[in-house]
This record gives sequence, structure tokens and C-alpha cells, in this order.
Amino acid sequence: MYVDTAKIKRGSKTYSRNLLRTSYREDGKVKHKTVLNLSICSQEEITAIKLALKHKGNLTQLASIKDVKTILGKSIGAVWTMKLIAERVKVSKALGNSTEGKLALLQVIARVIDQGSRLSAVRFATRHAVCEILGITKLDEDDLYANLAWLASKQENIEKKLFENRFPGKTPALFLYDVTSSYLEGDKNELANWGYNRDKKKGKKQIVVGLLTGPDGLPVAVRVFEGNTVDTKTVAEQVRILAKNFGVKDVTLVGDRGMLKGPQIAGLPDDFRYVTAITKPQIRKKLCDKIFQYELFSKKVSEVEEDGVRYVLRCNPIRKGEIVKNRESKFNSIKEFADERTKYLSDHPRATAAKAVEKVNAKIKKLATAKWLCAKEEHRIITIKKDQDALSEGSLLDGCYVIKSDVPKEHADAQKLHDRYCDLEMVERAFRTMKTSHLELRPVFVKKKTSTQGHVFVVMLALLLQRELENAITNMDITVQEAIDELEAIRMEEVKLGNATIQNIPIPTITAKEILKNTSITLPKVLPKITANVHTNKKLQSERKRL
Repeated sequence: MYVDTAKIKRGSKTYSRNLLRTSYREDGKVKHKTVLNLSICSQEEITAIKLALKHKGNLTQLASIKDVKTILGKSIGAVWTMKLIAERVKVSKALGNSTEGKLALLQVIARVIDQGSRLSAVRFATRHAVCEILGITKLDEDDLYANLAWLASKQENIEKKLFENRFPGKTPALFLYDVTSSYLEGDKNELANWGYNRDKKKGKKQIVVGLLTGPDGLPVAVRVFEGNTVDTKTVAEQVRILAKNFGVKDVTLVGDRGMLKGPQIAGLPDDFRYVTAITKPQIRKKLCDKIFQYELFSKKVSEVEEDGVRYVLRCNPIRKGEIVKNRESKFNSIKEFADERTKYLSDHPRATAAKAVEKVNAKIKKLATAKWLCAKEEHRIITIKKDQDALSEGSLLDGCYVIKSDVPKEHADAQKLHDRYCDLEMVERAFRTMKTSHLELRPVFVKKKTSTQGHVFVVMLALLLQRELENAITNMDITVQEAIDELEAIRMEEVKLGNATIQNIPIPTITAKEILKNTSITLPKVLPKITANVHTNKKLQSERKRL
């Protein structure tokens, strides 16, 4: 049955004819029969009849508005955005489309949006449509721990693919390298050891993390070392990555003065160049040997060459002022403490003056000012004496530094060498983002070596996504975390009308719209109907509690 609508023109007027008709076959021929003339019905009534006939097999879709139920579903905005950004920066392509690759991408996305442990990543998947978007049908924390081991085993291949995708055709000629440490919870981690703790976290063992980046400060490789590994021992691994894994030549490796020392420089391949810095004692020796002149240290860079090695000299007036201010602050703090001890001696006649002086000298030693400050006591009055000669000698190189390199002059002038060394700040910024400000590398809650390596690798990949989002919203007065919060608020809705269910994604807020516009991302109309078995392993949790 159907509505047959026709237009009839008589003279200058046009009439509509609407007939309710049915079709049937007779002797093999299709014939039509008029059931009812609907021409007297209004256009709205005709439309309603057509709609009813169209959905006659599922009349629940024509139920009353009172039967409509809206169910708030999982968050989609942040996950969808991160998924498309991962495709844009080639992380998805490098991880691949296997089940393990999808689980790895889930861990990377969860690290950007929610941080936390593997257990929290499973809980994250119960609130966000990450399994539906990535096509994951089963998930618990055991899957994610196993996935960390998979990431560790495939890390070099993934890094190589990511490198080739990021730098197609022409590889960069300059790489930045630095190391940091990250403290651990507990002491069962297979890489845990005591070492120089950059986190200033007392009583915690640590791991050492080496990060290799391209000239843009974005990571290309990361490695995890035992907690007592000194900086210089990590350089050989990074050179191996560049030479073997990435197959690059004519490389300039930029590292700080604690990284690229004599043995490490001597161990570089013939086609490798370096940019580093020398220590203050080395600068003093060059001054004593008349190779450097103090007058060369100024706001503008100057250059000295010795035995084929180039030295770029500069004095940073801002840093010099900070050092002077800090030194004066230490002096005032020590003097104030000495005055307090003097008052104490005055108020307590039986107190020992020598003990008071000992306490003041201990503070002098603690603030590293013993070379030019000392405490004297006379008539139970403690005074602080400055050694002006020692102070002048100690402050001679305030704000001064020297960059060392073997890059030929035709490839880079002195200012360019200086600027490339300063680019190490980008690696330090990457470490800050990875460790504290957003991605929360620390504290590390895993034990196995492979799990630790996989965890750090996930954080490195998450940094690529975080930086892409940060660059996209740079013109907005909003932080990355605030942008993620806005996107998280975009949740799916399920509209139920009788037995029918319709997926709906509501219109985002003005801020969320601007974020999506700046990232050139369009939300999907609907999502694949995937029922993922997402749950936490309660038995495993109870075992961990007993431990």
C-alpha cells in the first residue's frame, strides 16, 4: 500500500491529487487499485500517512514523545580527538593495527587523558568510548601488563617506523640528548638502584631515563637504565640507535657537559659531530693557559679555536645577576642565623660559644659558601667575615659558559653553535612534561624490566600527542588539561524510542567547538556498535593487597 501523488494542471492552476492505492498481480501483470481518495487531506496529514506506511514494519519508531528515553553514555570527545591526533603524528601507523597495537594505543591515549596505573586505564575504558573507537572487544589489567612487555620487545621496530614516518626522504642532521631519573614506589623493580636523584625524593630507589630528540625537541627514542647508571655511560646506546636503527650519517649530537666528555667524544663514529660545554674548572685552566681571555666573555658570543676544536664563549648578564642575588641572599640568611645565635648566648650565660660557632659554620657549609665566608666569635658575639679575595675569584665566572664543538665553520657559525646548545632546554621541557606537569611518568608502579621499559615508552609516545594538541590550541587562553576536560564533557547519548535505539552526540560547548576547529577534527555521527568486555581482575587485586 502506498500514497500515489500526482500534479494536475488545468489552465493556470495546478492541483494535487493523492490516492491511497495498493498493487497486486493478475495473470502475471502488475495492477493498481485505489483504496481511498486522500485529496481532501492537508499536506501535513498526507506526510503523516506516508511516514506511517514507510515504517509500518516498526511502529515503535512512531511512539509517543513520552516514550522517548535518553541515556547518557560514555565520553567520546577526548578519546576521538586523541585517536585522530595519533594518526596525524604517525603513532597509530607505527604501532600497527593488531590487537597489541590497539592496546598500546589505548595506553597512550589513556596516559594523555587520565594518567595513572594499568588498573586505572581499565577503569578509564569503562568511562570513555576508547574500546568502541579502537575496536577492542576484551580488556583487563592483565592485557595491559602483557602489552607493556610487547611494547618493550617491539620498541626498536616501532621507533624506526615512527622515525621513517616523521622524516620521510630527508633525515635530520642534528639530535639532542639528555638524561633524567625517576623515583620508584617500593624496591622490587628489576632496574631499581640508588643513584643521583634529580627528583630530590629521599629514601627512594630510581631508574635513569635517556631521551633522544630531533631538532624540534620531540622524542625519537627513549631508553631506561639501571638507577645507578652515570650519564656518560648512556651515550653509547644513543649513538647505536642513530647509527644502526635509524641509519643516519653526518650527525651532530648535542649533549650537556655532564654527558659528552672526552671518552664519549672519542667514541663517536667518524661521521658524527658534537656540541657540548666544558666545566668551570676547565674554563679556569684555559684562562690560566692564556687560551681564553676574560674580556671575551660578554653578552655577544665570541669564538676561540684550539687544535681543531671550536670554543664559543659568552656571559649571560641575566644569569650573572641571579647568581649575585642568590649569593647575597645566602649571606643575609647566614648573618641572620649568626645574630640569632649571638642573642641566644646573651640570654643563656651558661651556653658554650664554641658550640654556637659550630652551628653557624655548619650552616655556612650547607649553603656552599665556606670558600668565602667564615664565622668568628669574640666576647660571645658571632660575626660573619667575608674573604674578598676568595669571593672575587669565585664570582669571576658568574654567568659565563663555554660551548665546545668540532662542527666545521662552514656548517655553523659561533651563534648557531650557541643556539643549538641552548636547544637542550627543549629536552628539559620534554622531561618536565613527561615527569611532572602532565603525563606523570613517576612514580613508577611496575616491577619487571620489560614492564618498566614499556611504561616509559608509552609516556614518550603520549608526549607526541600532547605536544600536537598543545600546538593546536596555542592561540587559545587554555591549558592542555583544560582542553582535555572540555573534550571529556562530550558524551554519547542513547535515545530509546520503544524498541529502537538511536546514537546521538550532542552539540559541544563553544570552547570545545573551538578546540575541535583548531585541531581540524570533526566528531563522528555514530560509533560502531561494539560490546567490549571491560573489567578489572578482582582476584589479582586481592593478591596485590595481600602483598
